[in-house]
Amino acid sequence: MIRYLMLNLCLPMIVLIFFSSHVLASRHSTAPPNQELSQIRNAIENFIYSNTATLPGQVIVNVGQIDKHLTLPICPQLEPFIPAGNRLWGKTSIGVRCNSEFATWIIYVQSEINVMSNVLHTARPISIGQIMTYEDIAPQNVNLAQLPEGILTDASQIVGKVAATNLPAGQPLRPQMLRAPFVILRGQTVNLVVQGRGFNIQSEGQALADATDGQVVQVRNKSGRIISGLARPNSIVEIRP
Repeated sequence: MIRYLMLNLCLPMIVLIFFSSHVLASRHSTAPPNQELSQIRNAIENFIYSNTATLPGQVIVNVGQIDKHLTLPICPQLEPFIPAGNRLWGKTSIGVRCNSEFATWIIYVQSEINVMSNVLHTARPISIGQIMTYEDIAPQNVNLAQLPEGILTDASQIVGKVAATNLPAGQPLRPQMLRAPFVILRGQTVNLVVQGRGFNIQSEGQALADATDGQVVQVRNKSGRIISGLARPNSIVEIRP
């Protein structure tokens, strides 16, 4: 009798212990996992590389460290983006957001984007008005992110242009340093050509300014009237009826 009572007294305790262990295990198994920080870094790298694929030269991405103590709910779809005021160039900040039924959060990660490319520099001093040739330029492999915008990397954008100012040797070239050559010179006698459907009229005049191909230039015709036309090669000014 005594043994039977002792067994009945002990049984509820055994069941309680088993139930509590089951609850603890269940809670542990349903706890939401944390987002792996390495996946955030990979998402940022892939985002930057895919959006800088058209840049000239080699793109080198360095994603900054994310605080290893940061705990974020796991996200089924990471969405990197460019915060307002930032760009994929030099030192910048990249945002990563998660908008899902499971988690909503945003973080910003400092990153650095370098673009190594052959930039064209002057190979020797260039005087104002000098026509640029291949001998006047030389490539140097530099980081575009550390140079002003608009640096020229294509020789076809330089050769045949005219220096708009004096340029020292070793100067990285930008469009505003060069201009197209003049096809019409001030005081030059030009051929005025008026073309329309079924007619072609030509006369002579005197250019009142220098002009590049396609630039509007004023001309004084033989009667003294000043008219405007488009400068063209071979001393032609095209007048549109």
